[in-house]
Parts: sequence; structure tokens; C-alpha cells
Amino acid sequence: MDIAVIGSNMVDLIAYIERVPKVGETLLADDFAMGCGGKGANQAVAAARLGADVMMLSRVGDDVFADNTIANLDACGVDTRHVSRVPGVSSGVAPIMVDRDAHNRILIIPGANSHLLPADIDAAAQELRHCRLLVLQLEIPLETVYRAIEFGNSHNIPVLLNPAPAHPDLDLDWACRCDYFVPNETELELLTGMPVHSLDEVHAAANRLLDHGLKHLIVTLGSRGALYVHGKGHHQAVPPQLRAVDTTGAGDAFVGCLAQGLTAGLELIPAIDRAVAYAALSVTRRGTQSSYVDRTEFTG
Repeated sequence: MDIAVIGSNMVDLIAYIERVPKVGETLLADDFAMGCGGKGANQAVAAARLGADVMMLSRVGDDVFADNTIANLDACGVDTRHVSRVPGVSSGVAPIMVDRDAHNRILIIPGANSHLLPADIDAAAQELRHCRLLVLQLEIPLETVYRAIEFGNSHNIPVLLNPAPAHPDLDLDWACRCDYFVPNETELELLTGMPVHSLDEVHAAANRLLDHGLKHLIVTLGSRGALYVHGKGHHQAVPPQLRAVDTTGAGDAFVGCLAQGLTAGLELIPAIDRAVAYAALSVTRRGTQSSYVDRTEFTG
């Protein structure tokens, strides 16, 4: 197995709108779509579509969304042996608003994702120990994330942590035990308490985290690409100029492609450049996983 994604799945409920409603205001939406999402599932699907052998450790609810979520992962080539139902609990749901400028606002209702526990890492140990990379996010309990990091360290498996959504209680000492740390600008700002409006400010905040002991820090910058900051300098990957239609899930496209590239043997900087190109392509299409092309369409 190339990659184990230990994380969330969600049902995306996407409304395409002219603008965000004001307080107390009701607006008509232009369009609506429902799709499979969640940061963990998105990253697993992106990596699988690009050719990686991916397993997922996740929890779904006891509702109509559960079967569809598992069937979707299966159809995308993700191993779902460790995606199981939690009785009496709803699946995770993410209402999303996308405006005419392709900016999105997302509300996350974790549901069954909150029931992915440290014991589940141990229950999947036989399969996990054969993986070449563990990929984590923060839509599951922090104690489960920490147990997964510990498992990776004890079995010499590299760990990639995408600290999303931003969590103020994330212990940076645990983050420093990861091989790759991939926040976006908002998450970097929360973790450091420093402004990140300009590239110089992003550099300063990133260096603050490096001083704490992070190994490889990669900051995703939206339309500006990604910035890899390390002890010897930095590298900025600039995306191709494409017309954005929907930016939902672009960060997950980046992480999934990065994970696939690393397990396919790419060096880190070429893998980052490639992941930026893949994420840029995803914003030209509506939806989350539906915007991720496969390896026949992506030659990056």
C-alpha cells in the first residue's frame, strides 16, 4: 500500500450564489450540487485518481449518506476496509457557499468523524504498517491524530499533516514529529499569531514554525501557489494562470497530488510544483472530488 489516509469524509452540500447573504437576508441561489467530500476523503481520492494505491481509515454515520460515501470511495479506487459505520450517528456534512468570484465559505458538521478514535489506529495496524506514507488532517479528534503520528514514528513511516481546519489546540511538538507539515495561510496565521498578508509576512511566520523544529514546511497560498520553507532557503511554486470557477477542495487536491508524487519517488520540490499545477486545474471545474482529474488527463 502506498498511502494511508487517516481522516474525515463529508457530504458536500454546495450552493452557488451571487453573494453571501447579509444577517437576516434571504437570497435565491443560482444552483445547487451535492457531492462527496471531507478533507481526508478528498485527499485519498485525488491520490488514487493519480495512480496511488490508497487505503482510508474513516467513520461514516448511520444514515442515507453512508452507503453513497463508501460506494464513491470504492469507485475511485480507495480501499475502504477500514471505513465503518457508527450506529445512531449522522455522517459528516459540509454546507458550502460558492460566490461568483469562486470564493467559498464552508460549515463543517463532523458527525461520525468525531468517532474515529486512537483505538481504531491500533485495530488497523496490520495494514497501516505496510504503508509508505500516512496522511492526516484535523477533521477528526486530535488524540487520534497524535496516535497516528506516534504509529508512523514507531514504524518508520513518513507522516504528512495538513492542519486543516485550523485548530488552536494543535500541539506543535506533535507537528514536529511529522515529516511534512502543510498549512494554508489562514492556518499559518492561527498557529503563529502573526500576519500573513504579504509573502514577506508568510516567510516570517513560516520561519517562526521552523524555529520550533518542523522538518519540511509547505504553505499553500491559493492563487499564488505554494511556498516551501526550509533551513537552507525557500522555493515558491507558481500555478498556471487559469480561470477559477470553484476553489472548493483545491487544498486537498494539492495534498493528494503531493502525497502521490512523494510515494511515486519524486523529489520534494518537483512534487510540490506538480501538486500546485494539479490544484490549479481543479479550480477550473465545479465541485470538490468531481473537479479532480485522473492520470490520463493530468500530465504534470
